[in-house]
Amino acid sequence: MKEFEEEEESFRDRVSTIAEDGKRLWVYPKRPQGKLFKYRNLTAYFLLFVFFITPFIKVNGDPLMLFNILERQFIIFGVVFFPQDFHIFVLSMITFIVFVVLFTVIFGRIFCGWICPQTIFMEFLYRQIEYFIEGNHSHQRKLDDRSMDFDKLWRKTLKHIVFYLISLVTVYFFLAYIIGMDRVLEHISAGPAANPAGFIGMLIFAAIHYLVFAKLREQVCIIICPYGRLQGVLLDRNSILVSYDYKRGEPRAKYNPLEDRDKAVKGDCVDCNSCVLVCPTGIDIRNGTQLECINCTACIDACDNVMERVHKPKGLIRYASERSIAEGTKLKFNIRILFYSVVLSGLLILIGYLFSIRTDIESTILRMPGSMYQEYDSLHYSNIYTIRLINKTRRDLPVELLIDEKDGFIKMMGGPLMVAKGQVGKATFLLVMEKSMVTKSLTEIEFKVMSNGREMDEIEATFVGPNALDAGKARESE
Repeated sequence: MKEFEEEEESFRDRVSTIAEDGKRLWVYPKRPQGKLFKYRNLTAYFLLFVFFITPFIKVNGDPLMLFNILERQFIIFGVVFFPQDFHIFVLSMITFIVFVVLFTVIFGRIFCGWICPQTIFMEFLYRQIEYFIEGNHSHQRKLDDRSMDFDKLWRKTLKHIVFYLISLVTVYFFLAYIIGMDRVLEHISAGPAANPAGFIGMLIFAAIHYLVFAKLREQVCIIICPYGRLQGVLLDRNSILVSYDYKRGEPRAKYNPLEDRDKAVKGDCVDCNSCVLVCPTGIDIRNGTQLECINCTACIDACDNVMERVHKPKGLIRYASERSIAEGTKLKFNIRILFYSVVLSGLLILIGYLFSIRTDIESTILRMPGSMYQEYDSLHYSNIYTIRLINKTRRDLPVELLIDEKDGFIKMMGGPLMVAKGQVGKATFLLVMEKSMVTKSLTEIEFKVMSNGREMDEIEATFVGPNALDAGKARESE
């Protein structure tokens, strides 16, 4: 048992893909098969379909999703956001981070194995192409080990050409999320000569994308990804992970169909290494929770297939917490889960409230700097104001400014006010009030900003008049 424990702990001395001399160990994962892999296939190809089809979807003539940082234009599910909505964006990011933390505390690194773009592109696009061109894991290893010949040359050349072409197409789709598919198609139809700098930039980004999936691969998950590095902080004994049931599996021993393993005091693990062969990061899940594990479930399928063949119950490797395996207990809500849940609920309520009060037009009304009240005529005073309007929609909006009739009337300068889509509009107007209503130097006024019969905003401003004493004397003299 002591020898087993020493062997079990040796994996902690180094990352699974780095040899003792510091060189990288290339991973050749066997193609996984099983129920969970089929589910992951459906999930991955659905997400890839969504990624490649979304830039073509339009709502009211605009992209469904747009993240144009340079021009400060953001559209999320058809809703237009402007820099003035930055507080909503910040709160949304905080909410997303809290959600990820809570999800990780409970379910571990399941995001990495099922919906992470790195995993989806690597395992369900590039890896599948590699299997198709070079064969399964054993063929790939033999191909890399042998000296260069025509067969190796054409397979490697074809693979890397296809890899780079996919990378180039992918970065153009990423660009479509920034500037829109229409502009991307315009650049493509115009040709490289029309914008050589932009074309060279795309080639460079495509090269980076290619290197990530042709060379870096699992190193992104192990070394570069900050989320992966945080697992040691976020996980605890209650987190549900892809786990090996060491109580049931140990002591492991090779399978002998003529042997009664229970009488021989042997565990259910037949030490076939199937779980190791399919792992895309090259770890042995039987060593316990490890930094490299992305919870992809390939080892679960591999082990279940073996258990079925040796007539043992499935689930030797399964989704489970360390506590549930050690003590046989189910997931319990602890203080940490409760705290994150309360914080997440509060943030979601706050974001919901901010969205409910968000309007299509944001407006600001200010008195003209340096201006005082004017006598409009013998019965009225007037103040001059400027209004600034931000149209947060992707359509032109007519705007009307209203006040309560008893407060006076508004006289726009320059005719009806129309604010172009996504633009800022400015106008100047006079507010005219009866002298009898102006009884103090500052009178509170409430304006209503209307568009197409809908109230978009309410703004409070002040009307400057003569002070109360002067106004009283003026009325007495009349």
